[in-house]
Amino acid sequence: MSTMSKIVPKSKSKADFCGVDSHYYIVRPDLGCYMSSTDFSNGKNLEVFSLHPSCRNGDHYLAFEDGHFYIIQSNTYRQVSNLSTDGDASVHTLHPNCQGGDHYFSAFGNFYMIFQNRGVYRRTSNLSTDEKGTDIELHEECKNGLYYFGVKDHYYFVRPDDQWGIQYTRSTDFSNNRNTVTFSFDPSVYSFLPGGLAIAKGPSFGKWVPIQTNRNDTRMPYEWKKEFARKVGYEKKKMSNIESNWKVSEIVTAETGGLSEWITKAQFALPPEYGGSNRNTDEENWNEVTEEKEIISLTLNPFEKISFLVYQMGFGKDPVLHCQDMRISNLHYNSLLPPNDSPLPPNDSPLPPNDNPLPPAVI
Repeated sequence: MSTMSKIVPKSKSKADFCGVDSHYYIVRPDLGCYMSSTDFSNGKNLEVFSLHPSCRNGDHYLAFEDGHFYIIQSNTYRQVSNLSTDGDASVHTLHPNCQGGDHYFSAFGNFYMIFQNRGVYRRTSNLSTDEKGTDIELHEECKNGLYYFGVKDHYYFVRPDDQWGIQYTRSTDFSNNRNTVTFSFDPSVYSFLPGGLAIAKGPSFGKWVPIQTNRNDTRMPYEWKKEFARKVGYEKKKMSNIESNWKVSEIVTAETGGLSEWITKAQFALPPEYGGSNRNTDEENWNEVTEEKEIISLTLNPFEKISFLVYQMGFGKDPVLHCQDMRISNLHYNSLLPPNDSPLPPNDSPLPPNDNPLPPAVI
């Protein structure tokens, strides 16, 4: 497992966790879907469902024991019985004391919101009226969670990445860190998290790769003509293995054409801190990779070395997206000292930067 990349925290992401009874959820509004599981640690019963369009704009998501999901957006919340159908939807106003939380979750029949800067969490039995509302001091060990969620009788928080990988801690009391147990996420779960794909497969990269080189060691120019093949497109089969432990709904498959493609795009768009390349790849060819033949004709000048380069993006050392751009790079050298190296690759990227950088951390 790479230690270079990190999970994107809630403070910089629309993604969220929630839970109720024996089910846990990871919501990815940016991908338009959410994952359900009965065991994050062992990757059990992983199912991915589509988010209804009305449920995709939440800042926070939580599930409550009354059988409803609560989608918080600014100072209001949407209450629904099903995130895929927007069933039984109603909209309510958050009480002022319940607004502006960094995290929201439910457990023990109550609602909770974490205010990390203040080092407290608020408990209430009603988000609209703040009935029985009270602030409780967070234990030092519970202050810096990346995400928080709860089920019927436990609290959870996702721990900051460390040498032990991506872990989450279960507790019954965030004020004294009582009865804690720490678990590791199964890789098939954290691959669904923003930043997780780079931890599973290695940080992303983008680089120019030479596919053809030629040189003229004579004092006379000559015409050079060559046909060669280059790859263009997405290594869909190579990346589809991240879905091997997921049961993906037909709606998600139809909307995405393959969920791994959307997750890969989202990972490339992240900053390097989270294993991304800060690049927008929407305009690239995301069809299954194919080989395209090129015929190149040019004049090689005396003592000139020339290379044809293509741009590739991938994870670790493995390219998965073969971009459409090709460049020519040349090098002129002294006839008495033929070069051993290829011409220098371009120092720019043909892909535009991501226009939606992550917001600054609020922790």
